[in-house]
Parts: sequence; structure tokens; C-alpha cells
Amino acid sequence: MSERKALHVVLTTVLGLFITASAQADNAAPDVAAPAYTLQSLKELDGKPPAHRTMNIQTWKTAEGTKVLFVEARELPMFDMRLIFAAGSSHDQGIPGIAVLTNAMLNEGVAGKNVSAIAEGFDSLGADFGNGAYRDMAVASLRSLSAVDKREPALKLFADVVGKPTFPKESLARIKNQLLAGFEYQKQNPGRLAGNELFERLYADHPYAHPSEGTAKSVTPITVAQLKAFHAKAYAAGNVVIALVGDLSRTEAEAIAAQVSAALPKGPALPKITAPVAPKAGETHIEFASKQTHLMLAQLGIDRNDPDYVALTLGNSILGGGGFGSRLMTEVREKRGLTYGVSSGFTPMEVQGPFLIALQTRAELSENTLKLVQGIVRDFLVTGPTQKELDDAKRELAGSFPLSTASNADIVGQLGAIGFYDLPLTFLEDFMQQAQSTTVEQVKTVMNKHLSADKMVIVTAGPTVVQKDLPPPTDNPVEQPLGVPEH
Repeated sequence: MSERKALHVVLTTVLGLFITASAQADNAAPDVAAPAYTLQSLKELDGKPPAHRTMNIQTWKTAEGTKVLFVEARELPMFDMRLIFAAGSSHDQGIPGIAVLTNAMLNEGVAGKNVSAIAEGFDSLGADFGNGAYRDMAVASLRSLSAVDKREPALKLFADVVGKPTFPKESLARIKNQLLAGFEYQKQNPGRLAGNELFERLYADHPYAHPSEGTAKSVTPITVAQLKAFHAKAYAAGNVVIALVGDLSRTEAEAIAAQVSAALPKGPALPKITAPVAPKAGETHIEFASKQTHLMLAQLGIDRNDPDYVALTLGNSILGGGGFGSRLMTEVREKRGLTYGVSSGFTPMEVQGPFLIALQTRAELSENTLKLVQGIVRDFLVTGPTQKELDDAKRELAGSFPLSTASNADIVGQLGAIGFYDLPLTFLEDFMQQAQSTTVEQVKTVMNKHLSADKMVIVTAGPTVVQKDLPPPTDNPVEQPLGVPEH
């Protein structure tokens, strides 16, 4: 799983939900599910906001101290479980890449089974195993039928894979070779080169600075003994959150969580990482032969618990996170045809994640395009959004929230984020309520609090060529954007 995909799956997916979450005491009885509502005609909508899915989030801790979040969902005879460990690359402990390598090796071998036997074991039960490691976290997931004869062997295999991997040497050599091949490919990818440089400039000696997968120099000497030591600490029962959704009773869910928790190494949570220091603004250029130039502008954003999260989400949607109709897309693509696409976004993390604006443009227009983008950001901070822009952003948010509750896998991702970042159980409901009451002045205030057009770390990757003036803004640009972005 790519890091980009992970940011949608665990870190920022809560922006795509609208569900009602209610906390339930550990010893309270679950609510009786109301009959599902069936839409008979589109006329019934009549401009009303989409109905949201009501969920009852239950939470407890296992005997080993593992936090569990559970939602009972009886619609399908299956369940989804996700384990979220504080075992991402920010915990590499001076060995860049060890977190990703450890996670990639989980399903390569357990006692009596190699990687093929593990895969066949899950397949024969109709179960699916997934895993990935990113900057904040590492995850392991299981989807299984809820029938006891399928569930129990799937859980046994999953518990062995996550709790007792053997880290075979031949698998380690193969995965290292795959990573090394990837590092070679990155040398030909100006976007990746720019991204890596950006994080180094933005975070300096902070654990977020290095690529999650490490480097050729750091990955090559990693040993099986080091992987086992990292697993023993980072995959401990005290360092994980279990999210569970599906066709299970509370009693069955407690038994599943207890079984998985008991199978993990014993140990406490790892220490929290420290906050980063704001970097010095400035521009770095990477020379790369190409027809286009990659432009990236960034500064430190917010952590996942920042009280300004809701207003910043709306503000960023108006600036550049909302696709067509956002200010950046309108001014840079639609009126001038300078790029195929431009976007901005906050990535809230355990500590301050990045705020990033990214685009590609024709090399001979890159310098003036950069100035244009900076000017758009500066103007937005001065003027703030219009009431219409804010109303449109709220409407878009309200309309998109129900779309990500269609599957148990979507819901389990939200539970994982709530548990991992220690958010209130009512977070999703609170988010939507706060969004709808946010004012133009609040958006302007928080955007100015967290952003400055003059404090950006800027990285460009492309050729050094003679620069040209930008075309004037028009409703019908003479030169349309290139059809496909490079790389």
C-alpha cells in the first residue's frame, strides 16, 4: 500500500464521513437496531441533506492494556478488524526503513508456514489480510466471514502473523531487493525527488524528515535480529489500538480482541515523538531534464487534535483542496491553462504534519507560476473566503460525508483514527456540527494563524530554461494544460 493511499485510509479519511457516533459505557447494553430506511423515490429528498448512518461506538481495554473500539453491524455476515500500532517510520530509532521493513515481513513466515502457505490459508477461508507502514503508524488488518468455522481459523492465523512472525532470511533479501529497485526508480521521478527534499527541508532532524521506506544506505544492513527487536517493542499490546466492525456481538468482539491482544508481545506504548521546530523559509531547486517543473510549497501545519481542524478543513477546501472551483484551480488551471491540476492540503498527524501545495507546469513558466500561486495564497489570507465560497464548501462537505460509510472497511478506518489519535467517540458527529456553524471570520482567522505565504519551504524539480511571461487570465485559455502530468 502506498503512503499516499494510507493518508486517505487512516490519517484524513474522517473528512469523508458523516455518521453519528455515541459513546457507550462498558457495561451498558447495546441499543436495538432500528429498521433500515429505504428510499422509495428521489422526490423524497427534496433538497434535504443525505441521511447519515447512526453508529454506536463501544470501547474497552483488554487485559494487556490494548484499547478497543467496536461497532456492531449485522448487515453482512462478515467483520473487519484493523490493528493500528504506533510503529511508523517516526519510530525508526535511527534506522530509517526498519518500520516499513518490519511491517512488510509480518506475513512472510510463521511457525510451520511460509509466505505462500499463509496466503493460501487466508484464501481458503475467504479471508483477506492487509498491512502497511507510514510515518505515524503501522497497520495490520483482517476481513473475514463471521461464521465460527471461518472466523476462528482466520483469527488464529492472523494472530500468529501479527504477533509471532519468524522473519525468514530469504524473504528479507527479496523485500530488500524490491526496496532497492524502488530507490533506483525514484532517481528518475522528479516528483518523488522533490517530495523527499521537501520533507528534509521541512523537518530537518525530526523523525518525519526521512522517507518512510528509508534509503539504500539505511535499508541494506538491516538484520533479522534488528527486525525482531523492533517488533518486540513496537508491536506490543500496549502500543496498539484495535478497531473492529461487523457481524459480531459485544461478547464475541471482546473475545476476538482478547485473543489478538494476548498474541502480541507484552509491553507498553512507545514514547510519543517530539514536536518539530519551524523551518527557515526558502527555495531549493533540483535540476532535472524534463518539459515540466514540479512545484511544491509547504510549511508546518497542525497535529490531529488541533482545535482549528474543522475551520482549516473548510478554508483549505476553498483555497485549493476542493478541486474545480477552488481558488488555486480556478486561477492557475481554468483561467490560464498552466497546469493539469493544483491542490493544497493539511495532513494532520501525531505532531504537526505538513501543509502542502503541489503542481506541475511548463518549465518555461515555472518561476512566474510559483509567484502566481504565492500571490493567490497571500490574497486569500488577506481577504478570507466569501460567504458563497464558505456555503459551497459546507454543502460539499455535507454531501460527501455519507459516501464513505457504505462498507465496514471504511468504518473500521474511522474507528482506527479515532482510537489512535485519542479523539472523542463523538468526533465525527461533532465535526459536522462544527463545520455547519463555522463563519467566514473564523475561517479567515485560523488560516492566518497557521499559514503565511512568506514562510513557505519551496522545492522545485525541473530544467533550468529561459522563463516566459504568464498568459493573461481568460475564460478560454489559448494554451490548454497538458493532458497527462509527467511522472
